[in-house]
Amino acid sequence: MQGFNKYYPPDYDPEKHSSLNAYRGKHALGDRARKLDKGILITRFELPFNIWCGTCNNHIGMGVRYNAEKKKIGNYYSTPIYSFRCKCHLCDGWFEIETDPKNTRYVVVSGARQKDEEWDPEENGGFAVHETDPNKGPVDPLAALEKSTDAQNHMNNVAIPRLEALQNVSDHYGSDPYSHSLRLRKRFRERKKVEEAREAADDRLKSTYGLPETLALTTEDEESKAKAKEEWERARQALEEQNSAKRRKVGAEIAIMPRASTSRAAPSRSTQSSSSGSGGGGAVSALRAKILGNTARQGSSAGGLGRMRPPDTKPARMGLVKRT
Repeated sequence: MQGFNKYYPPDYDPEKHSSLNAYRGKHALGDRARKLDKGILITRFELPFNIWCGTCNNHIGMGVRYNAEKKKIGNYYSTPIYSFRCKCHLCDGWFEIETDPKNTRYVVVSGARQKDEEWDPEENGGFAVHETDPNKGPVDPLAALEKSTDAQNHMNNVAIPRLEALQNVSDHYGSDPYSHSLRLRKRFRERKKVEEAREAADDRLKSTYGLPETLALTTEDEESKAKAKEEWERARQALEEQNSAKRRKVGAEIAIMPRASTSRAAPSRSTQSSSSGSGGGGAVSALRAKILGNTARQGSSAGGLGRMRPPDTKPARMGLVKRT
């Protein structure tokens, strides 16, 4: 921490020495005031534009800072005009820049030349910022009076009522700050209780259904209810379409499988005897019954297959060859 204590020597007299700087014979600004008897103060000056040094002819960019000798050289009405004398850091030359309060700008006086980067607003479709034309005629007194009258009417009809309304609002909210603060804190506590209750309900729901703790639950309102209902309807329709597709696929497999097995078994049974033919018909019937049972169980698990009409369970009539 920087120390701010000052040492006062034993021979220091407050009545004789007004300050420690006067006692030591130093100025408060230190070395910056070494030329103060000549009216010159050493100050930090930053170039306001690009220049070329007149001694070494090197370019010096805008924003370069120098320890300049600041001196007052005149006045423009009541505004002082200052001169800044700087030494080039690339050579031993000096250049001087003065302020121009009339045109609100800086002017290079000697030792350098300014880079021409002026932009005339009138040449580019704009308006002049400062009217400094000495040949311009006098101001029309009637126009000035009309302008002042319009400004007065605007102030009376618009500005003053607006200021009065703002003052009334400020008095309303600043007359009793304690009651306003009490009401605001009460409203905040009520909202906080509601938020805590909602968070507790969300935590119970997450723990009940095993949801992750980072899952953000939406607030239950009409929009969220309508969106959830629409999502549920869409999922239900998708599930119904999936189940119907499964039912159609299973029905097609049931209709094709017995016929194929019958057509493959017919030639072999035609060469067997009547006793072996009756035994083959019983095996086919058992196979069909087993397939139908499995299909019924799959349909009941998929949901809705029990409502379908079961296929004909009568055994297929087998063609028998009559012995001669």
